[in-house]
Amino acid sequence: MKAQTKILHSIPADELTGAISTPIYQTSTFVQDAPGVNRGYDYSRTNNPTRATLEKLVAELEGGSHGFAFASGLAAIDAVVKLLAAGDEILAVDDIYGGAFRLFTHVYQKLGIGVRYTDTTDVAKVAAAITPRTKLIWIETPTNPTLKISDIRAIAVLAKAHHVLLCVDNTFASPAAQTPLALGADIVVHSATKYLAGHSDVIAGVVVTKTAALGDQIKFIQNASGAILGPFDSWLTIRGIETLPLRIAQHSKNAQAVAEFLQTQDLVRNVYYPGLSTHHNHAIAQQQQQYFGGVVSFDLQIDEADVATQLVKSTRYFQLAESLGGVKSLICLPSEMTHKSIPAEIRRRAGVTDSLIRLSVGLEDAEDLIDDLKKAIRVATGRLATAAF
Repeated sequence: MKAQTKILHSIPADELTGAISTPIYQTSTFVQDAPGVNRGYDYSRTNNPTRATLEKLVAELEGGSHGFAFASGLAAIDAVVKLLAAGDEILAVDDIYGGAFRLFTHVYQKLGIGVRYTDTTDVAKVAAAITPRTKLIWIETPTNPTLKISDIRAIAVLAKAHHVLLCVDNTFASPAAQTPLALGADIVVHSATKYLAGHSDVIAGVVVTKTAALGDQIKFIQNASGAILGPFDSWLTIRGIETLPLRIAQHSKNAQAVAEFLQTQDLVRNVYYPGLSTHHNHAIAQQQQQYFGGVVSFDLQIDEADVATQLVKSTRYFQLAESLGGVKSLICLPSEMTHKSIPAEIRRRAGVTDSLIRLSVGLEDAEDLIDDLKKAIRVATGRLATAAF
């Protein structure tokens, strides 16, 4: 069965009414037949039929045992970190999402959970960085925002040899392009806000576990902490997932065209996109991804934020906003937006320069998007020439 068929037919018609769209069970509680005797549901924090449909769907998409839906991507990350205890340590990718950095460094470190960062694109560096305290290896692949690719299978082998959990943030690839659990990971997380929901209209997070035992632990944390996804947002995410493979294929096609165009521009110093043969670890991306995704980043020959700011303010179809993965194209300056919470020295060491620009390439016509960037680059080039004069 092909991916699109599998998704559509993994969402069952409602058994009660035959509704082909998953009903929104907008209820906080459920009437019980007797004290402690219910029909599978008692309170919507613990379980809800709409959320349960989403959770089963994402588990099937990722090839996992159990799925769990949370109120945001960060709530999903938070639930995974709660598997650890004081004295444990996270070994994390250096080019990490700013929100994850903030959570790890400013919340959990003061509670006794250590965190260290390393370049996970180099398996030897990962091996050298593991200590007896390491209990969780945390990678994004591709990373946000420099699109670094890590070898999931090789890192999974290391993790198992050291009895360490491996969690992969699969937000940028999505399960339409990459399934980390099949490559040996133990846990997958998503900001479902992005490609899973896909329409910039919901905030949501997902955790999928490979084993039932890990699933039981995450379920306990989800219920105990209470950061669950509501019924309506669960329904929006289900609706978005119905078109996921179609969207990812087109996002990737458009992004490839945009990345190849950017490579021809004198103002551009580096283009970061796994689909380019010049991209570091392009060969690994080919092995573990079916598509290369819809995010393209690039930095400028002159590493000045004011020139980059002029560029990101000059586009029409690429709208200036945080987030990514929606059907409409977005543009942002990570050093001033998504990654501003990361200290400048750490940020730059990971490759996030002051002129690095991140594109979320949407589903508009690729020629229109390229024309939009051409005009913005001309404006930024003019700004640079004026400054030089």
